Amino acid sequence: MAKVTLQSIADRVGVSRMTVSNAFSRPDQLSADLRSRILAAADELGYVGPDPAARALARGRTGSVGLLINGSLSEAFEDAVSAEFLASVADALAGQGMALTLLPSSHDQGFVPARDVAVDGALVYICDPTSPDIAWLERRNIPVVVVDHNVRDGIASVNVDDRGGARLAAQHLVDLGHRRIGIVTLEVPTEQPNYPARERTLGWHDALDPVGIEPTVVTTPYSPPDAAYDAARRLLDGPDRPTGVACFSDAFAVATIRAAESLGLRVPEDVSVVGFDDSVLARASRPPLTTVHQEVAAKGRAAVAAIAEVMGGRTPHPVELPTTLVVRASTAAPQD
Repeated sequence: MAKVTLQSIADRVGVSRMTVSNAFSRPDQLSADLRSRILAAADELGYVGPDPAARALARGRTGSVGLLINGSLSEAFEDAVSAEFLASVADALAGQGMALTLLPSSHDQGFVPARDVAVDGALVYICDPTSPDIAWLERRNIPVVVVDHNVRDGIASVNVDDRGGARLAAQHLVDLGHRRIGIVTLEVPTEQPNYPARERTLGWHDALDPVGIEPTVVTTPYSPPDAAYDAARRLLDGPDRPTGVACFSDAFAVATIRAAESLGLRVPEDVSVVGFDDSVLARASRPPLTTVHQEVAAKGRAAVAAIAEVMGGRTPHPVELPTTLVVRASTAAPQD
């Protein structure tokens, strides 16, 4: 069966190919009756619309923005904060007539999404700054905005106040009277610095160092899911256990509550727990989790606004969104 083209429709209606093209891309150029007849003929012939590849070639753009992420897509969708960020970015792009293309980190040199997939711009989301995927985007001269990432001269960035938020979390524990404080944070290889982990570590110490508190720190990777639980259990299973724990994320905090309960400890009577993110996990936790709130949806919208500016040839100022402490039932004054 021959492919239906604009010319096929033009022949059926008895108009020029340009007139048919205008019916799809510039409807204001035609009368309502003529456009209606053209669309009816297109539907009758089974026309599926302009060829996306040809249209991209003609316009010089794909209409899509890439999102480069660490790890697998399944991990991104399983994480409450990442999933909310992805949804916010997709919605904001759709509002500007653009699509979102996910670019997972490459593991096979045969196919490297950052090198091989056509996009007009890219958001780099919590990636290793030495990643070859970022280097490929730069070599292709793709406009880039980094999110939750190391700020670099000349590259637009969108971050939250990780350091300020972590300071609030640790200060909350100090103000409640806790002096034995533990930290459950992200395990990061030294050669692969992680911006949120570094900034949150600085924030915790901003509050703890002035009062002479040396926290007990355990680190854990994001996966497997039980890794954070095991790390928190090690932290709490000792004679001089912390009475307050600050966590890198709500997911780590919920794992810490589970670990405390497995040891017969009550939250917050025996151990107070503070998270970071204020995700759905924080509100569903039992007890409800004291945590640091970040505006994840606003971060997604800010990232889309920034990449639109960069794609338009402008360099936006770095964006740092505020964080606030939300006090719920998982923290209280120590009882010993």
